[in-house]
Amino acid sequence: MFEKLFQLKENGTDIRTEILAGFTTFLTLSYIIFVNPHILADAGMDSGAIFVATCLTSAIACLIMALYANYPFALAPGMGINAYFTYDVVIGAGVNWQVALGAVFIAGLLFVALTLSHLREKIITSIPRSQKMAISAGIGFFLIIIALQNAGMITADKITMVKLGDLAAPGVLLAVAGFVLMVGLESRRITGGILIAILAITIAGIMLDITPAQGIFSMPPSLAPTFFQMDIAGAFDTTLIVIILAFLFVLMFDATGSLIGLGNRAGFLDKEGNLPRMRQALVTDSAASVVSAALGTSPTTVYIESATGIKAGGRTGLTALVVAALMVLALFLSPLAETVPIYATAPALLFVGCLMARSLTEIDWEDVTEYVPAIITALAMPLTFSITSGIGFGFIAYVAIKLIAGKRAQVSLMMAILAAAFVFKFAYLQI
Repeated sequence: MFEKLFQLKENGTDIRTEILAGFTTFLTLSYIIFVNPHILADAGMDSGAIFVATCLTSAIACLIMALYANYPFALAPGMGINAYFTYDVVIGAGVNWQVALGAVFIAGLLFVALTLSHLREKIITSIPRSQKMAISAGIGFFLIIIALQNAGMITADKITMVKLGDLAAPGVLLAVAGFVLMVGLESRRITGGILIAILAITIAGIMLDITPAQGIFSMPPSLAPTFFQMDIAGAFDTTLIVIILAFLFVLMFDATGSLIGLGNRAGFLDKEGNLPRMRQALVTDSAASVVSAALGTSPTTVYIESATGIKAGGRTGLTALVVAALMVLALFLSPLAETVPIYATAPALLFVGCLMARSLTEIDWEDVTEYVPAIITALAMPLTFSITSGIGFGFIAYVAIKLIAGKRAQVSLMMAILAAAFVFKFAYLQI
């Protein structure tokens, strides 16, 4: 049956290898089931329901990826875009989370439509590479400042805006220890280093009587508080167009970049550098965001951590199928998810942010008209506490600088339209 479904022999793999690869991928990305509830709870959502929605959304998305696209790529609610959902849309723009879920649902439908058309390729190719890399890095910086705040390492200040927190606080010390442990384990290429560090700091907090233990196993919490609570009608408000487009933009480039990167890592790309069955993979990714909105969590995307399973030998959808099964089993770990404190998950945010910030190295640092707008994009996100604003400032700066520098030919029509749209947004839309 597995041979018929996944063409194991044709892909040079077997059931044992695929199962081990699935376990490896799950261990590497399973930190999201602990981190995501913490982030979305800040939006006023029920953490138990978010935990269930995170597991189920990932399971459904991985199942579709396995059976429809036959790739060893795992999916789950994305890091970065979940921060955008909570801190930018809900808290920053004052949109209630039900309407924000409606915006995610609409963005998912638009993503499906774009994937099935040729417009997606035109939009993607119109955005300069330097801006794509800067957006990834900027989201990384955004995660870093949130992580430092969650860990208690920085705090607000009326005069300087930000200052050092209480570095002697037990939570801060444990967060620092967790980060160092996490990076050390990943450097040694120990499978599941992020998850190991989160659990180790949680146990340390319990032993030091800083965090109360809630248990390990139980029946899953109720999904009712978030299940189909999306307000689609409310999301059609004209003032939310920019937010929907921002969701769509991040989803589109995050998915495309991850798929190309993983495909290259696995040796799936053809001679032209294209990923076979790209449309199936992208349809899976876009449909997963529709599912995530319905279940009550932030948008879902392909996880770059799938590279660990690929490295372990995963070559087919059977790897993703194993991840789906393990996500279902993880539903019974809700007490453990409630036990994990915020200072234990903060190091994961910090580490993922550092990984995303590496994208700055791929920018052309010899061309001032490329790296200056890129820096503006990357730094504006954490400094304005808004991913949307960072993208907007960067796009406007890119087009303006290129035109003044006499490099009009390097500005595509679509890029000019997007920059003009952001000028309108800053001038007239208070979002």
